[in-house]
Amino acid sequence: EVQLVESGGGLVQAGGSLSVSCAASGFIFDDYAIAWFRQAPGKEREGVSCVTSRDGRTYYADSVKGRFTISSNYAKNKVILQMNSLKPEDTAVYYCAAERFMRCGPTSVNHKFFEVWGQGTPVTVSS
Repeated sequence: EVQLVESGGGLVQAGGSLSVSCAASGFIFDDYAIAWFRQAPGKEREGVSCVTSRDGRTYYADSVKGRFTISSNYAKNKVILQMNSLKPEDTAVYYCAAERFMRCGPTSVNHKFFEVWGQGTPVTVSS
């Protein structure tokens, strides 16, 4: 069974750091792009970051560029999103998603194109 399980997240003050982790199972990790999306109350789900397993290509939304870093541990089938200099507007439920044979980029990191999803983990940044 193809499965993604997020962990991490929680409550942090503005300016602080947090990491969220996505553990994948049931599929060949190397064939997939793994992305992080977030959804704040009343807003559409937006792509935050992505890593293409095969070539290590990464993508970051402009809103998080320079603050967030995505990394993958192929031995553990895990992708981690390190979030620094957090802002209240980063508050959302963070989801990881996987799509086979996808290359990460500004047009491909759209929630409509990803088929496998985790259950989400909340991140709250207080001001």
